[in-house]
Amino acid sequence: MTLAEAARRLKPSGLPRAILVTDDGRRPDPLPLPDSLPPGSAVLLRHYASPVRSVLAQSLAAICRRRRLLLLVAGDWRLAAQVRAGGVHLPEGMARHGCLSPALGWVRRRKGLLTVACHSLPALARARRLKADAALLSPVFSTASHPGAAAIGAVRWSAWVRRAGLPAIALGGITGGSASRLRLAPVAGLAAVGGWTA
Repeated sequence: MTLAEAARRLKPSGLPRAILVTDDGRRPDPLPLPDSLPPGSAVLLRHYASPVRSVLAQSLAAICRRRRLLLLVAGDWRLAAQVRAGGVHLPEGMARHGCLSPALGWVRRRKGLLTVACHSLPALARARRLKADAALLSPVFSTASHPGAAAIGAVRWSAWVRRAGLPAIALGGITGGSASRLRLAPVAGLAAVGGWTA
């Protein structure tokens, strides 16, 4: 089963079931990647260190509008506003320590999507307090994006999500094959850097 097929099999939740996550190191040029996503999916622009991040955001915004995809900008609500993105993604550190009022205010006024990166139960609780639409809970499985990071595992991931009471998107080592290990978990969506093919 492909990753796209696994995402299509998820119950509709009002959230994108498929999220392409950009990565400076693994996929320096993210512009061709949205073509592999089904309509209604999302692109999460990370590329934090890119000197052309705003240009990438403008280009991805145009692609996403044309392909009926949602663009989320990580960590920068001003850039999200500039390109008329569909929402903002908060890295866990920003959700913990950042000055969030402007970002949260923009998301609420825009009626945009707010996602928060989470790697623990306390982070999930924080995301819920922030009234996030969803948590990107990771790493579910071993992942090339964070080599050596301890994986949460399918059983614990599912237990954490049920306890948190917040929709969760699975990230970290997500493939068509590994997604099948989450078939009984309360998965709102699947996020990955690669593997998105029709």
